[in-house]
Amino acid sequence: MTDSTDRWHRWLMDVRFGGDAAYRERDLIEVLYPVRDAVLNKAQLVPGETLLDVGTGDGLVGFGALERIGATGHVIFSDISQDLLDQCRKIAAAEDVLDRCSFVLAPADDLSRIPAASADVVTTRSVLIYVKDKLTALKEFHRVLRPRGRISLFEPINVLMSLADPDLFSGYDVTPVRDLAEKVKAVYAAIQPPGEDPMVDFDDRDLVRIAQEAGFPEVRLELRVTVRTSKEPAPWDRFMRTSGNPLVPTFEEALDRALSQQEATAFVDHLRPLVENGIGLKRTALAFLVALKG
Repeated sequence: MTDSTDRWHRWLMDVRFGGDAAYRERDLIEVLYPVRDAVLNKAQLVPGETLLDVGTGDGLVGFGALERIGATGHVIFSDISQDLLDQCRKIAAAEDVLDRCSFVLAPADDLSRIPAASADVVTTRSVLIYVKDKLTALKEFHRVLRPRGRISLFEPINVLMSLADPDLFSGYDVTPVRDLAEKVKAVYAAIQPPGEDPMVDFDDRDLVRIAQEAGFPEVRLELRVTVRTSKEPAPWDRFMRTSGNPLVPTFEEALDRALSQQEATAFVDHLRPLVENGIGLKRTALAFLVALKG
């Protein structure tokens, strides 16, 4: 993957999957497509509608919506990454649907380039976790919707995922090397402070409250929490090249920043067998929110 694109594009297309194309394809089929389908199912799309996909990324939700709203429907792809919007435009051209698409460079909390009452549906997938002022974002969603329009949002609820457990690192038990794990965790915490960063400053109840404060008179939220006492075994090289989101370094980069060579060796000697054998705790908390405009 070239470094000429921005970090959002690099992470979404490569770093998220540790550069493993086969793993990316499997994750699309097993995780991302089901999330997309749930978001679109809950949106209850009607042929001919206009859908605004905020934080569209590679257009997963937006292109899925085009299939449902028919030849007279329209999708507005919005993102803060011009590189991702350019990629969506190329895909739309290749699929011969460019005339049914618009592309807008905008953050979720400032959609001023999109007119009021111009969309029937607003969708997001893992977008509000990057937005500090979530209320302003929801007010913008409300503004661009037509009367009786609706939002269908998907957000991971990171504060319910036990990320702060001092004995765990990425779900793996690091009790014997806890002091080293704390040094590595500090690299991430300096970039995304716990309790302050947008990724960890809200839960499912906050999403409901914010939607109501933004002016939506009807709000529904489905929370899906899953806990497993094992994880999928992962190749060590892929684990090293992966980062949890576009704003933080890969595990390999965090090791280099946090630990001496001797410390890194000791940490890897403990962690690697756990990663490769899937010996860890996997906990997910996922929220699907639907709200209707009056």
